[in-house]
Amino acid sequence: RTVEPLEYYRRFLKENCRPDGRELGEFRTTTVNIGKCLCSITTADGSALVKLGNTTVICGVKAELAAPAADSANKGYIVPNVELPSLCAERFRSGPPGEEAQAASQFIADVIENSQMIVKEDLCVASGKLAWVLYCDIICLDYDGNLLDASVFALLAALKNVQLPSVTINEETGLSEVNLKQKNPLIIRKHPVATSFAVFDDTLLIVDPTAEEEDLATGTVTIVTDEEGRLCSVHKPGGSPLTGAKLQDCITRAITRHKEVKKLIDKVIKSITPK
Repeated sequence: RTVEPLEYYRRFLKENCRPDGRELGEFRTTTVNIGKCLCSITTADGSALVKLGNTTVICGVKAELAAPAADSANKGYIVPNVELPSLCAERFRSGPPGEEAQAASQFIADVIENSQMIVKEDLCVASGKLAWVLYCDIICLDYDGNLLDASVFALLAALKNVQLPSVTINEETGLSEVNLKQKNPLIIRKHPVATSFAVFDDTLLIVDPTAEEEDLATGTVTIVTDEEGRLCSVHKPGGSPLTGAKLQDCITRAITRHKEVKKLIDKVIKSITPK
């Protein structure tokens, strides 16, 4: 494993299994905790913790009021940020965000935009005057591959947990009045779920790769679908090309994975919803 890691992996792949005992199409155990009970981000308006095998990601959403941009007077903002601190893996260093963290942040921004999970017009309080800004901080606590799947899942779970207070504009003073006793859940229009694959020797696809598998793979691809089976995003950062048939296979498997994740998130939300 140390001297010839790729040959070591190929011996397993020939038998249609992986060193950790999983089949090629098998995901690691996935768990999600939602809300303040999990990790006490008491300052967040919504939070979630997702574990995908050893990969652990936390997401906190903070909502603030701000003036909308002049060219989009009836829209709010969503600002995602992915952090990969040095504590989550030896490969990351302290300091400004590295290339991988920046690429992940951009990927999350694209998923939000392409899936229309939140319509920015829904964040507008008063056109041209006031809108909500959602700061979505996604922090990796333990990195063992497949950051994107865990990040999208944590983001969706945290947003499902957000409750925004009722805000009105006083006609006489023109000032905003916030009613913290009356809160409404955020309107989630779509539920995007990411499914990542590693490509071995340009032909073999394995799902939910570990960090070791990502390093040995000839390429990776991430497919994002919504609950209607609609394709929201395909993220393929270089590497070996995929045939149309292989890509279609990935999309089919991603749609199946979406149902599993959606069922898991609905179950957790039901368990924390007051009777």
